[in-house]
Amino acid sequence: MAARKVTDPINEAQQNNDAAANPIDAASAEVEGHQVQANSGDGAAAQLQSEVERLKGERDQLVDRLARLQAEFENARKREARERADFRDFAISGAVEQFLPVLDNFQLALGSSGSLEQLRGGIELIVKQMEDVLRGLNVQPVETVGARFDPRVHEALESVERNDLPDHQVMEEVRRGYRIRDRLLRPALVRIVNNPQQKEA
Repeated sequence: MAARKVTDPINEAQQNNDAAANPIDAASAEVEGHQVQANSGDGAAAQLQSEVERLKGERDQLVDRLARLQAEFENARKREARERADFRDFAISGAVEQFLPVLDNFQLALGSSGSLEQLRGGIELIVKQMEDVLRGLNVQPVETVGARFDPRVHEALESVERNDLPDHQVMEEVRRGYRIRDRLLRPALVRIVNNPQQKEA
């Protein structure tokens, strides 16, 4: 007859309890692990949200600063345009004021009933008066008759063949040219000499 194995009921119960307890412990450990990961995820999300808010604040500050700079630039542009217009008006008014007496004399000449000779003498005085005003504004006539042709200040209307005058000399002024200091206002329109003998020599 085979020998029968005797088991200790207390040890068996303990083993059954350990076996039953292990799945619960494993499940609890897994739940705790997920909670730790969830908590760390919440912290990262909060940090990211904080960074987003900070960047939004910086963006709003930059947009506000840009708007202020644009407004300042527009105001400066308008102020500069206004000052330039004021300066132009001031410069024009100074010149026009000096020409008003000349205009007055022209109107008097037109209303006069004198002879043709008297009218001519009056116009000559007005022209002299206008030349004086131009000199006061630093406007000088360009030198023409007798000067050598200079394309920088002269504009040749035509050339006239002459053997008794130097080649390329200004022979006649058709329209007077003017300069203000060193700046040319308009070139003088002239006729110049074409001397074939000097060219051949």
